[in-house]
Amino acid sequence: MAKRGGFPGMGGFGGMNINNLMKEAKKMQADMQKSQEELAIKEFEGTSGGGAVNVKVTGEKLIKEIKIKKEVVDPEDVEMLEDLILTAANEALRKVDAEQARELGKFNIPGLGL
Repeated sequence: MAKRGGFPGMGGFGGMNINNLMKEAKKMQADMQKSQEELAIKEFEGTSGGGAVNVKVTGEKLIKEIKIKKEVVDPEDVEMLEDLILTAANEALRKVDAEQARELGKFNIPGLGL
């Protein structure tokens, strides 16, 4: 007959105590939340055009600031300026993704998709 709801000879989950497993899961959850909060307050920058356009975003992928040097503002070539802004913004967002993968990837949780 099984003691305390377990199976005879199984020793719990492969010999692991369910209480220890739960403690580890809670600790991992708290560590992940802390990492996510730290990432959210970080700022990431992307530039293009040799520094002509600079975009700052937060770890939550919110654009915080866009700086454009006057010399790249050409009313005859608005498309170039649009491209520079897109390039800088996308670079900043890629940096957020890379940092998120680095920070949260250390938790090695299957199915998280990072």
